[in-house]
Amino acid sequence: MSSCLDAARPETAPAGTSRFRPAIHFTARDTWLNDPNGLVFYDGLYHLFFQNNPYGNVWGNMSWGHATSRDLLHWTEHPVAIACDEAEDIFSGSVVVDHGNTSGFGTADAPALVAIYTSAYKTASEHSGTQAQSLAYSTDAGMTWRKYEGNPVLTRNSANFRDPKVFRYQGDQGACWVMVAVEAQHQKVVFYRSEDLKSWDFLSDFGPANADAVEWECPDLFPLAVDGDPDNIKWVLIVNTNPGAVAGGSGGQYFIGHFDGARFLPDAGSLAAPAGLASHPDPKAGSAALQQCLWLDWGRDCYASVSFSNAPDDRRIIIGWMNNWDYANDLPTAPWRSSMTLAREVRLTAVNGSARLIQQPVLADLCAGEDLPTAKDQMNADTFELRNSALRLPDAVPGSAQIIEAEILPGSAERFDFRLFGSSDGSKGTILSYNTTSAQLILDRRQSGNTCFHGKFASVESAPVDHENGVLKLLIVVDHCSVEVFVQGGKVVLTDLIFPETEKQENWLSAEGGSATILKLAVSTLT
Repeated sequence: MSSCLDAARPETAPAGTSRFRPAIHFTARDTWLNDPNGLVFYDGLYHLFFQNNPYGNVWGNMSWGHATSRDLLHWTEHPVAIACDEAEDIFSGSVVVDHGNTSGFGTADAPALVAIYTSAYKTASEHSGTQAQSLAYSTDAGMTWRKYEGNPVLTRNSANFRDPKVFRYQGDQGACWVMVAVEAQHQKVVFYRSEDLKSWDFLSDFGPANADAVEWECPDLFPLAVDGDPDNIKWVLIVNTNPGAVAGGSGGQYFIGHFDGARFLPDAGSLAAPAGLASHPDPKAGSAALQQCLWLDWGRDCYASVSFSNAPDDRRIIIGWMNNWDYANDLPTAPWRSSMTLAREVRLTAVNGSARLIQQPVLADLCAGEDLPTAKDQMNADTFELRNSALRLPDAVPGSAQIIEAEILPGSAERFDFRLFGSSDGSKGTILSYNTTSAQLILDRRQSGNTCFHGKFASVESAPVDHENGVLKLLIVVDHCSVEVFVQGGKVVLTDLIFPETEKQENWLSAEGGSATILKLAVSTLT
């Protein structure tokens, strides 16, 4: 077996064991992690595999770490699943449940889980300097893994061919496996098909398009019904880009279109501008063009988002890496470094005649308390007015995450602010604002606490948001080192890391330049 650690790890350490460790976001106990890999649901468990350095808390020795969860909020870490060795590092990929035993690794009654991952070959390998796609398989529900002796199963003799996402496709000609991977430095998504996961045939490619600077990584492709209509199916192609994202550095874009089993054709509404916009010589013009792209997240810290295979009830659930390659190795945490976003369920809805993704954190449908007894209400208020004034909200609670839900009618106010993890004099904190004139949601973390560990960390992010029927709806998830904002039911999402000062725990809501009507304001905690 390829596990490089001998003993199972206990559940992820609770938040109080080291500063900034999240309460409801996954972190490795004492090592580095980055991209989520091999997300799969099987036998009652969600499996999260992830890029992991088993020997330290900076990038290196890439292997697949492993954690499981029953609720997507609380995770148990296991030994490394697929370990690097002298010949290869184990880069990103996916896991499928081989129900038909097409690979021959399992049986008809006991299907194998099959991992399709990128072998990044080292000098000790005959494939040195290339990246190719390989297989590993598990016959004990994902707890131990064996590398396939016939690896690699697909090579292009390329140094940057990676990140395979594999799914079962049912078409007019029957069923087959489809692989979506990237030629990262050519900004191309490449498509292959297979009958048995071992032999692959080229189908087509897509790109460059939209944000096309430097590298495309971690693609995903899946169908969704627009507004639940089974007669209106669209395909969503996620392509992560680094750098060149809308907020700077790493980020995830998506396209919506049609997939016929061989070729992806984007809708006209998915194409923002001609290729090359991300590297536009005029930064202001480039930024304006980037804002036309479709983004999974408008913040600095959501990258490599991919979806679960085999999820129950055909739900499409994604998780991303909550970090940015601009400063990833320098985050001020120890012994762990880096975390995942919350799991988010994605759907498609029609917006001005075009299909667009909406995202909701999985905890959102648990907040009523039936399925999550650790949810505790701190505040619940209906319909009041703020006029050039501020309201003290419940303070942050050590050991818990906070969920803030608000519906606000801006009225005559020029802006309103949520100040999170702030000081009593108002000089410090993370400020989430809505500017009613520009219709921009703005997250300013320049005074959020520790921002000096890297020159690119102190930043201001923004996203265009139209208030619908005059109302702005916000769901804000605040954990010990992060803020995730879901706006207008998840049509716009913004995620940023923060590292607040220990003594700064105050939260405030204020309106400036006039009055705003607060139609709903609820604050609760999750542990």
